[in-house]
Amino acid sequence: MTFLDRPIQILGVPLDLGAARRGTDGGPSALRVAGLGEALQGLGYQVLRERDIAVPAMETRDQGQSGLRYKREILTVCQRLQEASLEALEAGQLPLVLGGDHSLAMGSVSATVLHHHRQGTATGLIWMDAHGDLNTPESSPSGNIHGMPLAHLLGQGDGDFIGLLEPAGPIDPRRVVLIGVRELDTGERQRIRELGLRVFTMRDIDELGMAEVGRRAIAIAGEGTAGFHLSFDVDVCDPAVIPGSGTLVPGGIGFREAHLLLELCAESGGLLAMDVVELNPFLDQANVSAERTVALIRSALGQTIL
Repeated sequence: MTFLDRPIQILGVPLDLGAARRGTDGGPSALRVAGLGEALQGLGYQVLRERDIAVPAMETRDQGQSGLRYKREILTVCQRLQEASLEALEAGQLPLVLGGDHSLAMGSVSATVLHHHRQGTATGLIWMDAHGDLNTPESSPSGNIHGMPLAHLLGQGDGDFIGLLEPAGPIDPRRVVLIGVRELDTGERQRIRELGLRVFTMRDIDELGMAEVGRRAIAIAGEGTAGFHLSFDVDVCDPAVIPGSGTLVPGGIGFREAHLLLELCAESGGLLAMDVVELNPFLDQANVSAERTVALIRSALGQTIL
């Protein structure tokens, strides 16, 4: 089955409970205003009627325990997203999840893992992010869950979030690749060493070039798997490219580098599902970040210059 044979199911997740700054709940709307659906149809895809996952407003909830702020609400959202993503995957569709903060990946990635576990195959994971997202409730300096999703997907942290992966179990760290990382907490550095995670930092990208990094990442995530789930945090890009995010870190990847990496993902034929997270239109400049993100999504789904 080729890319174009798979209808795209867009799932909007207006979630900002996992972040320190408000506004990522507007990310799905910003991408729609920027013409995402029409852009994908222009590539030849069948784009199904979009769906939204219900998310409670922060103002109506108590944040709960300090080490896991809004855990109950985020867990419920992840469970709903997992169900919707599984439904799409089982129908032969490609889930494109629009966030929302990165905590939603515990729902989307777990769905991809569970679906392919049922088929008797493993799943790889490519995590594009300025941050490691490898904190646990014990190591997190803030208690914000958007800094913890990858740790939970690897079986580290809160049992309820880890349980989203049952009966498949946590992702094998040998099949996980982080790209664009440039800001890590102490606990995250230790976890990377303990798990043996493959991380391509900005220095690696500078030294090797994005083409080599992309090929190596795809090979790691694709070895012995059905393919890979791509989780794309817009803050992996330099703030000059994507200013509309609440977690900006200078020195990120350039617009053309991001296109190249995503074009390589498309050419590999291994993309199983995709998240686009941490877009904050309230911090943007005339929706330029959403428009550029739509262009990058098009590259991930097969857009080429010629």
